[in-house]
Amino acid sequence: MTTVAATRTESPTAPHTRPRLDWRLRFGALSLIWGFSFLLIKVGTDGYAPFQVTLGRLVFGTAVLAAAMAVKRERLPRGARTWGHLTVAAFLLNALPFSLFAYAELTIPSTLAGICNATSPLWGMALSLVALSEDRPTRLRVAGLGLGFLGVLTVLGAWQGFSGLDATGTTMALLASLSYPVGWIYVRRTLARSGRSHLSMTGAQLLLATAQLAVVTPLFTDFPAHVPLVPLLAIAALGALGTGLAVLIQYGLVAEVGPTTAQMVTYFIPVIATAAGVAILGESLRWTTPVGAVIVLAGAALTQARPKRGA
Repeated sequence: MTTVAATRTESPTAPHTRPRLDWRLRFGALSLIWGFSFLLIKVGTDGYAPFQVTLGRLVFGTAVLAAAMAVKRERLPRGARTWGHLTVAAFLLNALPFSLFAYAELTIPSTLAGICNATSPLWGMALSLVALSEDRPTRLRVAGLGLGFLGVLTVLGAWQGFSGLDATGTTMALLASLSYPVGWIYVRRTLARSGRSHLSMTGAQLLLATAQLAVVTPLFTDFPAHVPLVPLLAIAALGALGTGLAVLIQYGLVAEVGPTTAQMVTYFIPVIATAAGVAILGESLRWTTPVGAVIVLAGAALTQARPKRGA
């Protein structure tokens, strides 16, 4: 559930400091946080409309980033052009996918939503072959792309006519997963090598996404007559942990072990989301779901394989 545009920008050089926690512990924490996000969305939608869940998530997430910026004395970026590009990034990487997942989980289990999220690398690979000239296809990566989408068909039970599957909710979840790589490619083309701080760029991005939802939510939802506590706590955790703290953890991982290793968290998210949905929410699980998920993850892993230099 990578939600950050600024991960591809270059931040100013800072003195190297040894992190307090081993990167493996932070990697595990990030996997758990993002894996449980789908359960929290499901709980949140039990008491609030999807747009309200997304707005609350963004409010709490932005608050965490604002606090981090205050501690580090970071300022928001300047320039109308930068803010224009960040507005688009906020829509593609936050407002749109967060809302689509929230709407999707009205009719599909959180386990399926988590597995749909794992298709993001597949969409990204397919799009980058068209949009990014430096990403050249290889036989291995194309094979991974085909294998991954075969896994999607397995999860959906295509040979059974998609029986028992809510087409609208599943489509929304897949579109949410597609929105992330579209946003990454846009950012790569417009904001890469900006020289601005990761933290300030993402703080601005979340602020803009919050503003977008603040405009949209009153138009499509009514103010809740009562405030259910458990769904509200789920939304607060989803925002503060899954959108705010997770971003800060991800930055540290990328800086310490590189983006390739940090992105491996993608392969743990559906496993944790499935386990949480089945164990805590009591969601049913057909054999096609875990088998298809393994195929999806194997395909996604192949699409990320890079040819050996000098081979």
